[in-house]
Amino acid sequence: MTRVTVWHDGNCPLCRREIAIMRRLDRRGRIDFIDATGADDCPIDRAALLARFHAMEDGRFLSGAAAFAAMWRAIPVLRPIGLLARYRPVLDLLERAYLRFLKVRPRLQRWLGKHEAKA
Repeated sequence: MTRVTVWHDGNCPLCRREIAIMRRLDRRGRIDFIDATGADDCPIDRAALLARFHAMEDGRFLSGAAAFAAMWRAIPVLRPIGLLARYRPVLDLLERAYLRFLKVRPRLQRWLGKHEAKA
């Protein structure tokens, strides 16, 4: 399996939780997680990098559902889902779901942020 680089929003409570789960699942250390809020060298504009999920796999820069699929392929328990996403109809379905998620993401971020502040 190849190494994958994932850029994430370290200021986002939702992203922090998700990345924490992925770090625990990445027992073989195949994923390099980079907090884009503090990264000095971003592969694209920082605002664009933070607006969607991005990853690099085999020298290919990926965004959205394709980036999630690359990350999943690096984690044995999620690998079958990542491999299924190599089929265009599956990836298209995942991308449509991701675009819908992006619409509710700000509300989830606010909700989680409020709950973190109380803790």
